[in-house]
Amino acid sequence: MEAPIFRALREEIPNPKQRLFFEATARHIAYGGARGGGKSWAMRRKFVMLAMRYPGLKLLLLRRTLPELRENHINPMRAELFGYARYTDTDKAFVFPNGSRIKMGYCDSEADIYQYQGQEYEVIGLEEATHFTESQKDFLLTSNRSTRGDFTPRMYYTSNPGNVGHQWFKRLFIDKQYKGAENPQDYVFIPAQVYDNKTLMDNNPEYVQALETLPEEMKRAHLYGDWDVFAGQYFTEFRREIHVLRPFEIPVDWLRYVALDYGLDMLAAYWIAVDHQGMAYIYRELYQPGLIISDAAQMIDELTGDEQIEQHIAPPDLWNRRQDTGKSAAEIFSEHGIYLSKANNDRIQGWYELREWLKPIADEQRRPAAKIRIFENCINLIRTLPLLQHDEHNPNDAAKDPHELTHAPDAIRYFVASRPYAAEPLKPPKVKWYKDQFEDYYNADVVEQERLLILRRNPPWG
Repeated sequence: MEAPIFRALREEIPNPKQRLFFEATARHIAYGGARGGGKSWAMRRKFVMLAMRYPGLKLLLLRRTLPELRENHINPMRAELFGYARYTDTDKAFVFPNGSRIKMGYCDSEADIYQYQGQEYEVIGLEEATHFTESQKDFLLTSNRSTRGDFTPRMYYTSNPGNVGHQWFKRLFIDKQYKGAENPQDYVFIPAQVYDNKTLMDNNPEYVQALETLPEEMKRAHLYGDWDVFAGQYFTEFRREIHVLRPFEIPVDWLRYVALDYGLDMLAAYWIAVDHQGMAYIYRELYQPGLIISDAAQMIDELTGDEQIEQHIAPPDLWNRRQDTGKSAAEIFSEHGIYLSKANNDRIQGWYELREWLKPIADEQRRPAAKIRIFENCINLIRTLPLLQHDEHNPNDAAKDPHELTHAPDAIRYFVASRPYAAEPLKPPKVKWYKDQFEDYYNADVVEQERLLILRRNPPWG
């Protein structure tokens, strides 16, 4: 009797996104984003195909809890592999005829990760990866190694937006912000939505309809796989397609401000231009740790160059005198040519005002817009602003932890709290006509008179 897996492999047709997932060979391969994209099936099938293709391969497939592991992977795989791969419940592993072995694991608590210490797996899969903390992911990475020459170790991830691992997953696969030894070439993300899953669309259209009727924020995350929105998010107004734009040359008559949040752990400074309608454009970012005040002031001055800055806006704590020098940070900034203006530090009111600035509106052409926009080169503001969460003790406030996420949003909060003025449009100079020009006008026909009036309003020498 033929094992079900062989019939399945002959008859199954993966959707185009699942095929990309199967074909990818990078060190870290992530798949998903929205619900219903066929993530669990793709992970199971990839593991089975790898185990059948490479004799003696060691694989580890993980879910956060044992019940989830059983329902999503162990039970379906026992049915699919019946008569071919042997499953033992004591060590929760499938052993294939060629010696390959898929270990089924879970990490219900942070300490559960240590059961894999010292073990070696050529392939590790994190199903619903954002349910794992970054420290758990990093620990598992130490077990993802191999001494064989025919296969390079790799890790697979499937996930939706949200949960405890949202930040690290988004940093690596969505924002593509890397640190330390992380190599950008090692990371591949294949986004998938329910609309890519033809089988689900055909067999369970009610599921799709349920996703389409979710509240707007939940729909953005679960239906469209939007990583800029998740449960507990403070700034649900933020939308990358509305608030982030390509840089352009700032007109000379717009007012310019610098807003900053300073500490030795991080200087977050932003240059912001305000147009004639009071719309703000954040066009430059300085985001650097470890700067003493004099160096911070020098960097701000150098980046500003010849630009005329209306105000350098900073939090009130920079006016506190330091015990070692008796001077405040604001005094030291001023000694190096940066004269600070004290911002209102009412946190909740400031966040409320920033939400108003972020609220989507329609522009003159009825296109989605907002009162505040961010140039795409301000990568840390774009990264951290949508990651701020509600404070668990005061839902009206934004959480102060993780602290690294607060520097850039705080600087922008100081800016909006300062109630910046809109720029006054430049008025064209009045053009004086001389006597002979009036004579030319009165002696001309109607067409020539119109031409002369246009020249008067827009003289070629002006």
